[in-house]
Amino acid sequence: MNMQASASQHGFLLTQHALDIGSKPVIVCWLATAQGPVKLTIEDQQPVFFIASGQLTQALQVLRDEGIECHSKSLDMQTFELKNVSALYFNNISQYRSASYLLKQALIMTYESDFRLDQRFLMERFICGSLEFTGQAINHPEYTEYRQVKVRPSNYVPQLSVLSLDIECSQKGVLYSVGLHASDYQKVIMVGEPQQSHDYIEWVHDEAALLDALEVAIQTRDPDIIIGWNVINFDFRLLIKRAQYHGRKLRLGRGQSFAHWRESNTDNNGYVSIGGRVVVDGIDSLKSATYHFASFSLDFVANALLNRGKLVDNVHDRMAEINHNFMHDKPALAAYNLEDCALVNDIFSHTNVLEFLIFRSQLTGLLLDRVGGSVAAFTNLYLPKLHRAGYIAPNLPPDGGLASPGGYVMDSIPGLYNNVLVLDFKSLYPSIIRTFKIDPMGLIEGLNNPEQAIDGFKQAKFSREKHFLPQIITDLWQQRDQAKRDNDSPRSQAIKIIMSSFYGVLGSGGCRFYDTRLASSITMRGHQIIQQTAEWIEEKHQVIYGDTDSVFVLVGNKYDSQQANQIGRELAQDINQRWREKLRQDFDLDCQMELEFETLYQRFVMPTIRGSELGSKKRYAGLLSTPTGSQLVFKGLESVRSDWTELSRDIQQAVYKQVFDKQDPKDYILQIIDDVKQGKLDDKLVYTKRLRRELSQYVKNVPPQVKAARLADEKNKALGRPLQYQHKGSISYIMTLNGPEPVDYLTSIIDYQHYIDKQIAPIVDGILPFIGTSYAQITDVQMGLF
Repeated sequence: MNMQASASQHGFLLTQHALDIGSKPVIVCWLATAQGPVKLTIEDQQPVFFIASGQLTQALQVLRDEGIECHSKSLDMQTFELKNVSALYFNNISQYRSASYLLKQALIMTYESDFRLDQRFLMERFICGSLEFTGQAINHPEYTEYRQVKVRPSNYVPQLSVLSLDIECSQKGVLYSVGLHASDYQKVIMVGEPQQSHDYIEWVHDEAALLDALEVAIQTRDPDIIIGWNVINFDFRLLIKRAQYHGRKLRLGRGQSFAHWRESNTDNNGYVSIGGRVVVDGIDSLKSATYHFASFSLDFVANALLNRGKLVDNVHDRMAEINHNFMHDKPALAAYNLEDCALVNDIFSHTNVLEFLIFRSQLTGLLLDRVGGSVAAFTNLYLPKLHRAGYIAPNLPPDGGLASPGGYVMDSIPGLYNNVLVLDFKSLYPSIIRTFKIDPMGLIEGLNNPEQAIDGFKQAKFSREKHFLPQIITDLWQQRDQAKRDNDSPRSQAIKIIMSSFYGVLGSGGCRFYDTRLASSITMRGHQIIQQTAEWIEEKHQVIYGDTDSVFVLVGNKYDSQQANQIGRELAQDINQRWREKLRQDFDLDCQMELEFETLYQRFVMPTIRGSELGSKKRYAGLLSTPTGSQLVFKGLESVRSDWTELSRDIQQAVYKQVFDKQDPKDYILQIIDDVKQGKLDDKLVYTKRLRRELSQYVKNVPPQVKAARLADEKNKALGRPLQYQHKGSISYIMTLNGPEPVDYLTSIIDYQHYIDKQIAPIVDGILPFIGTSYAQITDVQMGLF
């Protein structure tokens, strides 16, 4: 073995795991570097967890009785209950896990026994995404391995190679083809006899040969990242399943390693791990970056973002077209397969979502393929600092955590208004954490030294000096301000999501730092701030609504737009000055909160709760003036809800715009009703709703979407097609005189009166009463004409 000492290098973490090799723990990290792929093999780490020192003798006896070797060390550290702790170190991961289980069975509390060895190794060294490393180099044909490794944080920005993958198969899961696409590469591996066609098609004679060719293609192309659409739970799940059918595993990883599949313990999803390569799903990634679409189908998202979609003629039965093309027109199937790959690549490029994931990793230590991960991100940032302050982290709350108060929502004053200002606190919850020093360790320190502490809520007290979270947020805040100045949208968005998640983390029973006093001291302080702010504003202007971090202020007809904007700016300045003075006087604290004048709505409607005279909450609409013209904004109303029809959204947009422009919408409403009855708007009557449970789990209450889904799968079964809706998903259907029917199998007459009563009348009655009329009055007028 040729080993050479290396100079310091930089890399970006792709995959990490720990395992026992020869009864010794080994950490394996794969990196992307400017010099090519790198494997770090780390062999000098021991798994460790902690127990209260008072239980050390008992714990060691339990482990000796079971033949588990460990050594202990008393630490100058303590739990949040102020108990001294000792560390237990183990020779391998297997004994570490067994020891944790045995001690819990013996009612001996363990602390931090749920951390993986690789996770602790990187976290304790403040490694987030990028790292600098040295070690003894071993050259392999396709990568370089390093041993005797030392690492530290780095700001290295990687250039990652990406390959998009998509498969086509029969309804029974037999593979037809696999498409691969990058900016400078395209290939479709197709089962079938060779024929004159596209140069990018590689013909193979059967499914087993397709899997062989896929291995060669992946190893030759050697991507850092494989992307796709539902690529983990469909494409890779099926690829690994088909390989098992042929009695083999897929060598898709670096170092000729196999792809591994693991089922989730909580849902029907699973996980794929490929050494040295990250599999990133497009749907999960866009959701992590807070993208929202009425449907996350590839065709819908591609059309929404790229104005193009799948290469398909039979939109109602794509499976039939795929089967037909595989039998009779394989070049067309290959083009369809490759275009799906290209769409995913172009979506990633258009949204910069990969850049977002890289920045998120560099900020939090989350791997690129991690879905969600707010708790893990918080723990990665917080735990190493906590240890250095002499504390061991608490365990998860045994009761799952108690609910904490939500954001403050003021009773609204319904009406149709002119000139409504929206004043918004910039990142209110993070700024409350910064201002009032809200912090898990700070809570313990504050309760132990209450004389100089800052009062929170529910008897909480926070140390003025000993805390970490306020500074973590301050650092992120400054980075976001810089990202905004640099027009770096992916980084700015990543930081915003992370900062905003910290309140939710502290209020989540899934977080080891959960404490209802923490979350309550944020939300209840927010209540207090919004109420006090509204009270100050009421000295001069009427407040018609307030919601979590925003206040809606009526200026009215006395002022033009220029004057109203000036009032908004002056109000923000005045309130900010009052808060600075109040916090200095009441708490001796510097105010980190900032109220901003966000928006002036020239026309604004706050509707009533349907069937009531009370004002609604979190539902309103307004008309903005922009440099390119007026813009309608809807919040919480049907126009922005995916479970209402296109008909309802179109009507709401049109009627509200007419009312805001002081036009009479009566003729438009009557024409729409007539068009619906005449069948001229049938394409706008489709409901699309999610199935949130397994289809079989709907027993007592069976909503329309479930009835439609069951009917669709009955038809699918009768026609020999795959069942589509048994395991959640979305269904598109139309209400008929015989009930809900799926769009693909519509046979009955459409129930037009249903749409008039349920999709038109409620929409227009959200605003018509404010101009002295109603749906009933308008339709009575129509009836009187005949």
